[in-house]
Amino acid sequence: MERNQISTSSAPAAIGPYSQAVRIGQFVYCSGQTPLDPATGLLVEGDIATQTHRVIQNLQAVLESAGTSLANVVKTTVFLIHMSDFQPMNAIYASYFEGTGRIAPARSTVAVAELPRQAQVEIECVAFVDM
Repeated sequence: MERNQISTSSAPAAIGPYSQAVRIGQFVYCSGQTPLDPATGLLVEGDIATQTHRVIQNLQAVLESAGTSLANVVKTTVFLIHMSDFQPMNAIYASYFEGTGRIAPARSTVAVAELPRQAQVEIECVAFVDM
């Protein structure tokens, strides 16, 4: 099956030897996004809510570049520095993934010791592309 690299300047550039996303068939596998501003490459200032918004906006840009959207996300993994940030992160997350007639993606949330560039949150996802 053919693999296609997904890349967009509307999300932060990869800061290592990886792709923003890879599409295989009808599925897009997005690398974890951190709250970096795509225009500056710098970490956005602010609390967990501000950072979660930026992370999901970055994922949204990658998904749109791949021809899909947040509505087609089937699985996410959330990485948090502090599990005490779960509730505020979850409130922002829900604003993007919940709604009438929508099925929220499957999700895992884990606490980690550290994230790149001192981010408080990172999220990766898998989505399908309507053919």
